[in-house]
Amino acid sequence: MKPSRPDLPAFAIARQGKRAAYDAATIHAILDQALVGHVGFVSEGRPMVIPMAFARDPQAEGGRLYIHGASTTRIVKGFKEGDPVCLTVTLVDGIVAARSAFHHSVNYRSAVVHGSARLVTDADEHAHALTLITEHLLPGRWDEVRPMLAKEEKATGVLALEIEAASAKIRQGPPVDDDEDYALPIWAGVVPVTTALGLPVGDGRTPGEVPPPASILKARQKFA
Repeated sequence: MKPSRPDLPAFAIARQGKRAAYDAATIHAILDQALVGHVGFVSEGRPMVIPMAFARDPQAEGGRLYIHGASTTRIVKGFKEGDPVCLTVTLVDGIVAARSAFHHSVNYRSAVVHGSARLVTDADEHAHALTLITEHLLPGRWDEVRPMLAKEEKATGVLALEIEAASAKIRQGPPVDDDEDYALPIWAGVVPVTTALGLPVGDGRTPGEVPPPASILKARQKFA
């Protein structure tokens, strides 16, 4: 049974209430750990879902995500002010192997964000958004690299997704089998799935002896 949430539209309420969470802290933690967001929108009358770089703005009142895309991409080029957008992320934590195929599952943490989008045209906000998106991947990286060129800024589109409704779904724990199946001599349990960043590999074109920067260590700690 879906929980009673008069503050949320029906499309934003998770079907399985026992796995749902609607508090900002849970949703933000999932968004902040995910590296890629899958963005759903309508283009030329067709539904589209595109993986895109994104970042949450922790300073935005009410919640805001910034989405990065080239100026020529469908979602940026064909954008209309106030277009509805849905962004989803999923962190897979394990494969749940049960005693029957029916009860197999995955342990996961997912977040779904609904909102309306606007194209970021203010120069200061554009730079702020690109800083957040860059540092979502490598914390502190913005200050380690050269400033963006004017032509690069022009080629980079940014959408601001104002969060109107969001939910999380989480499954953790062992398989849940039928009572009569627990006596079967079939292995069941969880196969952990681990997300980690490996050791950095340079491109071999940096002059001199330049060690990996601090941003890479910070990014690796994100998944420690």
